[in-house]
Amino acid sequence: MQLHDLRPAEGSKKSRKRIGRGNSSGHGTTAGRGTKGQLSRAGRGKGAGFEGGQTPLAMRLPKLGGFINHNRVEYAPVNLARLDALFNDGDTVDSDSLYAKGVIKRNYIPVKVLGDGELTKKLTVKVDKVSKSAQAKIEAAGGKVEAAC
Repeated sequence: MQLHDLRPAEGSKKSRKRIGRGNSSGHGTTAGRGTKGQLSRAGRGKGAGFEGGQTPLAMRLPKLGGFINHNRVEYAPVNLARLDALFNDGDTVDSDSLYAKGVIKRNYIPVKVLGDGELTKKLTVKVDKVSKSAQAKIEAAGGKVEAAC
């Protein structure tokens, strides 16, 4: 036996069905699509999402979701523990100094100081908002809270 004598097993290879190549091929005339009807035509079928004439799901669902308050003010939160770690005794805390130390990413966004953590230094805080607990801790440490200009 030589390499050129090798053949696939009998019946293991089946030639593909060539449809629409005349009646003598056995698959001519309607080319295996049956007679008439939607599926016998070119372009077949109605496409994804078609539900037989019923309003499709994508059209039945609501389009706009929820309410957006365009007047909402988003504050950059800063905790007292962060101020205690970054600032020295007697420093002034404002949006520019927070931006310079990398606490906030943009110095034009309003800042709110929150009362998480302890404060051991006397700081002057000049930001847009301060929580009641933060204000109590700042004043207890000997600092003061001033309104931002």
